[in-house]
Amino acid sequence: MVINTIHWFRKGLRLHDNPSLKDSLLGADSARCVYILDPWFAGSSNVGINRWRFLLQSLEDLDSSLRKLNSRLFVIRGQPTDVFPRLFKEWNISRLSYEYDSEPFGKERDAAIKKLACEAGVEVTVRISHTLYDLDRIIELNGGQSPLTYKRFQTLISRMDSVETPADSITADVMGKCRTPLSEDHDDKFGVPSLEELGFDTEGLSSAVWPGGETEALTRLERHLERKAWVANFERPRMNANSLLASPTGLSPYLRFGCLSCRLFYFKLTDLYRKVKKNSSPPLSLYGQLLWREFFYTAATNNPCFDKMESNPICVQIPWDRNPEALAKWAEGRTGFPWIDAIMTQLRQEGWIHHLARHAVACFLTRGDLWIGWEEGMKVFEELLLDADWSVNAGSWMWLSCSSFFQQFFHCYCPVGFGRRTDPNGDYIRRYLPILRGFPAKYIYEPWNAPESVQKAAECFIGVHYPKPMVHHAEASRLNIERMKQIYQQLSCYRGLGLLASVPSTSNGNGEASPDGMGFPGEAAAPSGKSEPAEPCQERRSSPFVWRISVHVFVWYLTETSQFLNCCRWSKRHSEDSATGKGSKLQRQSAH
Repeated sequence: MVINTIHWFRKGLRLHDNPSLKDSLLGADSARCVYILDPWFAGSSNVGINRWRFLLQSLEDLDSSLRKLNSRLFVIRGQPTDVFPRLFKEWNISRLSYEYDSEPFGKERDAAIKKLACEAGVEVTVRISHTLYDLDRIIELNGGQSPLTYKRFQTLISRMDSVETPADSITADVMGKCRTPLSEDHDDKFGVPSLEELGFDTEGLSSAVWPGGETEALTRLERHLERKAWVANFERPRMNANSLLASPTGLSPYLRFGCLSCRLFYFKLTDLYRKVKKNSSPPLSLYGQLLWREFFYTAATNNPCFDKMESNPICVQIPWDRNPEALAKWAEGRTGFPWIDAIMTQLRQEGWIHHLARHAVACFLTRGDLWIGWEEGMKVFEELLLDADWSVNAGSWMWLSCSSFFQQFFHCYCPVGFGRRTDPNGDYIRRYLPILRGFPAKYIYEPWNAPESVQKAAECFIGVHYPKPMVHHAEASRLNIERMKQIYQQLSCYRGLGLLASVPSTSNGNGEASPDGMGFPGEAAAPSGKSEPAEPCQERRSSPFVWRISVHVFVWYLTETSQFLNCCRWSKRHSEDSATGKGSKLQRQSAH
């Protein structure tokens, strides 16, 4: 019997550690590697040009690697449910393989394709390789519910089998006698499209700071592992001006698109640690950026409303303001706060910002200054951020806005002091906001306070060449802290929740997180000091890993108790008497 197979690439854009592809090649006579692209979706989805460029570069790199194996990538235009029935017939397919997708949208899509394959008599092979663990197994160990605290998550994975070792890379030997039928017009029919073909205007587009593809990912991984001192001592570098710039060892976009296997990264870290530490077992904290990602994947996998406030059982219903004008100023870097505007400019230009920069702009948009819903910020990040991951992006925005996972709403990031402490000279601002280049360090973070003579010398008048601050931070943050306090007091109508309890914590001295900015929060660091009265410009590098059982109980009640949900709805109606607008709905869109 002739076996013709298709491997369907979605994420997992690589030939190393691709077990589903490897399995599909066993005993196969022919194999075609397929990526399905909907051209209409490219022009209509909330995904920016930098993310599309990264994806297309990754596909080109994958095609180049397949060429070396006498194969090619088939980029098919259309919808999966329309494409596969046709391919099954035209290519006489007997086997379909793909990587398991844990996201609710992906699971629904894959169920539909599996049904079509079954009807066509096509065998389906699915393997887990985008995560370290089987998320369903984690949930099973937790009594059928996703763990909602990192501590509980760590307890569960400590009871599971070890992480599975990466599968061998696909080589000519692995391909064996399996051939790929190719035609002379392959590039015309199945080639990787250009940005222009997808409707993007590339005039003035700068070169990519983060080139896409497996080849670049593996090169960066080797550079990352060369930092043996960091691995040996597990010292997270302190935040400084250089930390804010894209690093040649950064890995987050490559993990998001699956150009780099999380399991390969995990085992490379493990091997290096054991060599340096003479075979001692590495701590879980070494894998912080990977486990943080895994935690949010687990929290989101059975919650199709994870990226929304309404109908999301783990999200506090907060009556956010609806202010399109203020949202646009934030998204476009026109807030009048140079620290915030420089961050948003870097994000728009390069598709990446440091994790603490993400903290700063997320806090500013939501509970810190503008009181705009986290869903709006999440959509902007989904458009612009190369490593925007549905689960991690939504979970992090809920965390930063104190909508879930985190309760210390009285800690805000100051849009002046936090940046100044990180980069006293203001070089980062001058790099991304050249209009402010002429301001001395004394005024670079608050140019509105500069005397007219200084503004004249800098050839930049505030309110003319650069906007005045859109809010008074001290007043706005004080008001918003009071709003959050009232909401949480109303939620605490259930005795025993302890939502406003002081959370004592310890410090590691710097509060830093993953050196490559995997996600929003710190990797494993706790906020320093004890909880104290709110200060409008108080800067704290807080971390979700200090959650107490009170937060776990809070989320459990929010999920399971209808009476508590009614209390939340009452809170929202009550607050709307004095605050306008609602949190907006979000229709999830993704690059694939």
